[in-house]
Amino acid sequence: MFTGIVEQTGEVVSNCPDGSGRGLVITCPGFFQQSKIGASLAINGVCLTLVKKSPRNATFALGPETLNKTNLGVLTPGCQVNLEKPMSPASDFSGHFVQGHVDGVGNIVAVNDDNGWRNLRISFPRGLAPLLVLKGSIAVDGVSLTIVQVKRNWFEVALIPHTLAVTTLKSMKEGDPVNLEGDILGKYVLRAAKIYFPKSR
Repeated sequence: MFTGIVEQTGEVVSNCPDGSGRGLVITCPGFFQQSKIGASLAINGVCLTLVKKSPRNATFALGPETLNKTNLGVLTPGCQVNLEKPMSPASDFSGHFVQGHVDGVGNIVAVNDDNGWRNLRISFPRGLAPLLVLKGSIAVDGVSLTIVQVKRNWFEVALIPHTLAVTTLKSMKEGDPVNLEGDILGKYVLRAAKIYFPKSR
């Protein structure tokens, strides 16, 4: 479980085919030092298992489902990624509950800058629509954000200068793909409604 509060950004070293998946190697000196092999970490909001590490690099295995549901498969050497370690009992809880189970990929359709602030307009897969609520939470490439506007085919989030400074969202441009994860609380409510009120719309 994560919170969507990015701790550091890393850089892709390589992203190569490995059987039916890919092997993603990321560098971020010092960040992976305390993480053990088999540990879960969030890379651009995707919960991945650490399978190999060196003093500077960490390797993660990307399976077919991850490649199908996220933007990790298109990352190339030099790309920056958001990094977050899982919550611990002693962790401060900011952001919102983020599982690292991405629901789908959206695309940046507009970038509007205003005196150090930035609004991102993002398209989304149709199935995510019931989970998008005005003033609700969403994880965009692993960053916990608040929805400030939502329409039929897109939503907007507002980024403060600090978020831009410490995440990869500062480099986003129109057309870029982003990982989207809806609020888990909304998913449970939606699931319960479908079971107990199957005929409601």
